[in-house]
Amino acid sequence: QVQVVESGGGLVQAGGSLRLSCVASRTIIRSYTMGWYRQAPGNQRELVALITSGGTTNYGDSVKGRFTISRDNAKNTMYLQMNSLKPEDTAVYYCNLQQVIREYWGRGTQVTVSS
Repeated sequence: QVQVVESGGGLVQAGGSLRLSCVASRTIIRSYTMGWYRQAPGNQRELVALITSGGTTNYGDSVKGRFTISRDNAKNTMYLQMNSLKPEDTAVYYCNLQQVIREYWGRGTQVTVSS
């Protein structure tokens, strides 16, 4: 069974940085579109960033210019570098792998940004 595990979350002050990692096991990520999503209490889950198998990236408007998504297929890992963090970035961040006929989610990692 495919497993997707996020790490790197934590508590940081506004203006700080964090780097999230997402490791997939029992599958090879090369052919997947991968993404980071987040969900704050009382809000719907929203897209943070996507990266296709070809390396094309797409970002949510609220994080453009501050966050960078990347992937290392050799390590079966995806990253999210988050800079200039704001309190409104506080949420649980989820890793997503998707193909046409399958999709996998991690359990999430908490990011809390204090003002």
